[in-house]
Amino acid sequence: MNTIQAIILAIIEGLTEYLPISSTAHMGFTASLLGMEESEFLKMFQVSIQFGAILAIVVLYWKKFFDFKNFNFYLKLIYAVIPALVLGYLFDDKIEAVLGNQIAISSVLVLGGVVLLFVDNWFKNPIILDEKDITIKKAVIIGFWQCIAMMPGTSRSAASIIGGMTQGLSRKAAAEFSFFLAVPTMLAVTVYSVFVKTWGKGTITEMKGYEMIMQDDNHIQLFILGNVLAFIVALLAVKTFITVLTKYGFKFWGWYRIIIGIGLLIYFYTAK
Repeated sequence: MNTIQAIILAIIEGLTEYLPISSTAHMGFTASLLGMEESEFLKMFQVSIQFGAILAIVVLYWKKFFDFKNFNFYLKLIYAVIPALVLGYLFDDKIEAVLGNQIAISSVLVLGGVVLLFVDNWFKNPIILDEKDITIKKAVIIGFWQCIAMMPGTSRSAASIIGGMTQGLSRKAAAEFSFFLAVPTMLAVTVYSVFVKTWGKGTITEMKGYEMIMQDDNHIQLFILGNVLAFIVALLAVKTFITVLTKYGFKFWGWYRIIIGIGLLIYFYTAK
């Protein structure tokens, strides 16, 4: 991976992580279109730069995350993230098996886009406008909805926002809770993927991905650059997304997914 490729992937991560269009799919497609060879370093880079995107949410909503008197907020996130931790661990191998299937992911992009075209019509009368009114039970249900995104191409953001809307949350409240829930979820995924799966296996051969990062100055620089860019771009993307979602709903993102998904299906079918 060279610097330009790292910059492009980091920008893609920052732009798409909190949008209902699947950051995993977009980074995978981008790497494929750039002709990047699949490697342990590439996999770990794509996961680790999520840390920069996580920090963007913590910074944007720092009053919420550092209000230590509001223990109920932390409790909701703890309960809500449990389904993803358990199911993610159980189905990790199956999820990874799909990651390389670009045609399957492109198809999911299209199907998810069709769903987004109708979401606004399904939930017209929200009763919860603020995180404080979300009960722990509703938080757990949203956590289970988030697990739908374990299918690459689905979008964690879309799944959790729709899950929130099924529980009576407004679009804005659902989006913000989705952002809050992303912090423990993505942090757990990052730690598990970078340290447990690669570093914690125990043998020198199996540790090569971690050693590749720690011992190669160029790779360390790429990691730092990637996280900084993902952080900056995510700051801008989140604010823009909230504005667009509140005013116009999901249709724009639905059409985007459909158009991109169909284009990618044509590309990958003809590239066979």
